[in-house]
Amino acid sequence: MNWSFQLYSARNFQPWEGVLATLGKLGYTQVEGFGGVYENPKAFRAELDKNGLAMPTGHFSIDALEKDFDGVRTTADALGIKLLICPYLMAEDRPSDAAGWRGFGERLAKVGEVAAKAGYGFAWHNHDFEFKALADGSVPQDHILSAAPDIGWEMDLAWVVRGGADPLPWIEKHGKRIVAVHVKDIARPGEGLDEDGWSDVGHGTIDWAGLIKVLRAKSAAKYFVMEQDNPNDIERFARRSIASVKAY
Repeated sequence: MNWSFQLYSARNFQPWEGVLATLGKLGYTQVEGFGGVYENPKAFRAELDKNGLAMPTGHFSIDALEKDFDGVRTTADALGIKLLICPYLMAEDRPSDAAGWRGFGERLAKVGEVAAKAGYGFAWHNHDFEFKALADGSVPQDHILSAAPDIGWEMDLAWVVRGGADPLPWIEKHGKRIVAVHVKDIARPGEGLDEDGWSDVGHGTIDWAGLIKVLRAKSAAKYFVMEQDNPNDIERFARRSIASVKAY
């Protein structure tokens, strides 16, 4: 399998040249982009090539996708990105009811149409807020996925768990739409206190050995992307995480 690495994890460990060299040496073959690496796409592509890394997937804000798709396209083409992923909705922009979330899903559906016509895949990436029940008992993720039936889902499994949901029924129900997975782990009680409660993959509380088997069997995931939102040692996180998943 090609194990990928979300570069957001390394944003505090500059320069990028050093980060990419480390990832290449550790056996990663892919990385996932985010806004912080798009400033000079051609130069960044040269660094990727130098270290034997490809960037097939990348995160782009809803703002950029809706208002500057040409700019997104230019960046994606320079870096080799084929799957565009919308990663987040700021707290102040989040709807508070089912109709609002359906409306947001419709916005994503329109972006997905534009992306498909231009030859790209498109997916939504979750956090925890999509799994918090609304006043009527429904959850935003259901409304997003039903209002945008043709887009993919990059499942951030640890955020699903932090949102209070069991990932297995979601994989069962939407596996064909799960095109990528964020492989992230939650620290054991009392650990990871300076890392926002996250852990190196395989060293926390999530059963990644079992879940990767399920995802391989029941999802369409092509990209398994290591991520830690606030690691205190990027080399250790990257090294221990890829060692864990290679054993599964």
